[in-house]
Amino acid sequence: MAEFDYVIVGAGPAGCVLANRLSADPDTTVLLVEAGDRDTDPLIAMPAGFAQLLGDPATVWHHPTRPFGPAREVEHWVRGKVLGGSSSVNGMVYNRGSRADHDAVEGLGNPGWGWDDMLAVFRQIEDNPLEASDVRGAGGPLRVSTADGADPLLEDVITAGTELGWRRTRDLNETDGERIGYAMATIRDGRRVSAATAFLHPVEDRANLTVAVRTLIDRVVLEDGRAAGVRGRRDGRDFEATAAREVILCGGAIATPKILQLSGIGPAGTLRSAGVGVVLDRPNVGARMREHRVLQMQFRLTEDLGYNRLLSTEEGRQAAMLEYQANRRGVLAAPSFDIVGFVKTRPGLGRPDAQFQITPFSIAPREQGAALEIEREPGMMGIGYALRPDSQGSIRITSADPDAPLDIDANYLATEHDRTTTVGVFRALRRLFGTSPLAERIERETVPGPAVDADQEILDFGLTVGSAGYHAVGTCAMGPDDDDVVDSRLRVRGVAGLRAVDASVLPTMVSGNLAGPVSALAWRAADFILDGR
Repeated sequence: MAEFDYVIVGAGPAGCVLANRLSADPDTTVLLVEAGDRDTDPLIAMPAGFAQLLGDPATVWHHPTRPFGPAREVEHWVRGKVLGGSSSVNGMVYNRGSRADHDAVEGLGNPGWGWDDMLAVFRQIEDNPLEASDVRGAGGPLRVSTADGADPLLEDVITAGTELGWRRTRDLNETDGERIGYAMATIRDGRRVSAATAFLHPVEDRANLTVAVRTLIDRVVLEDGRAAGVRGRRDGRDFEATAAREVILCGGAIATPKILQLSGIGPAGTLRSAGVGVVLDRPNVGARMREHRVLQMQFRLTEDLGYNRLLSTEEGRQAAMLEYQANRRGVLAAPSFDIVGFVKTRPGLGRPDAQFQITPFSIAPREQGAALEIEREPGMMGIGYALRPDSQGSIRITSADPDAPLDIDANYLATEHDRTTTVGVFRALRRLFGTSPLAERIERETVPGPAVDADQEILDFGLTVGSAGYHAVGTCAMGPDDDDVVDSRLRVRGVAGLRAVDASVLPTMVSGNLAGPVSALAWRAADFILDGR
């Protein structure tokens, strides 16, 4: 059995950052464990490859939820199963959240997590081609970029947004007001910059850093009130490693509470029902979960513009691939969505409460867990969601068998705030597509269509045809109280030598996409760990 100073479970945006930071001291030994394989699939490096990756069980976990909504649908939540975690398979849109988001985390009793602290971290990790400033970083390990903007269809989207009073900006992260612009994305020279690319691979040759892939961790080994190591499976054989200093769970908002519960740390009733002995009765392990509910709208175009003509046929895909291979440009070098906007759904709000993303292609009705299929006729798609939902769901184990499915209760749109804001997001998207000069490009709305107009119809549509944002947080939320799962230094209460460092510890939702904020969170956590806090 191998012994390390630190055992890090999960090689996603948090785990890769911690492996980088903690192994910088050559006298400190670090083990990074990843359930998936190495990130050598060429589709990972190619930005548009995410559409195929999300349907591939070799690179992505598919977690079914409880049935919900009018149709009692079962949704599959996807998470990366490869070095880099979800940052190797996501849409690459890079947001940081607003000042108020981070200050709210600190205001809940978590000193050191306010905006001033986190902005300093973002400026350290970012490599932004727009150059360093008071609000962004350059020269850091995480490359971010934005499109220059030459497509007339996309320019019409932005112009329509400015007609609605939204400010056009090249850097959507430099302000917290209503704004629209080309997406900032983790892409460099037409290639994805995952957490593994940015933080892990540059230091992977360190003699004191061990990376174990295809290694699934089932439980934390607890001895005399301390995390002594981990136990799981590697290539079908038992696997165990010990940690002299700490075990750090970086599995995300789904896997981290699962591992804690399988280790006997969680709601006593849930553990007993699953046949797991109760070590610590911690009711909020797996509770307090928040997730974005994403609305999808699609439109048929009056002209043969956009990406459908290329991406829907074998000939078009081959042409796009040839362009990508020749110069790393074209539609295959773009993020999942080209345009991003942050807007207020009603007057009088202090800051935007909704995010939308626009792309000049449209998709056929999607089968759960399958790859995206592009429509043949020219179309556009817009998605949107309430930025800061307050509905709370949960994640529970159902068996002591680590391969048993989880009980995931999304509990979408359970509050009046979430329902009202979601309707507002939908109507804001309709206004955008109905505003010149974009309106002249639109032949008709195809999804859901003009028949869906009343508030309840919009909500039912969102629950039936919408999707998760894949941004779950809060299942091991930090806070100052005894019933908070981790404290402000992300130490799991009641167990020495055990931390959770990932999206599960966020007590409130960050306004936007999570990969960037989670990388920054882990960088900040490393500061605390290295300082002995």
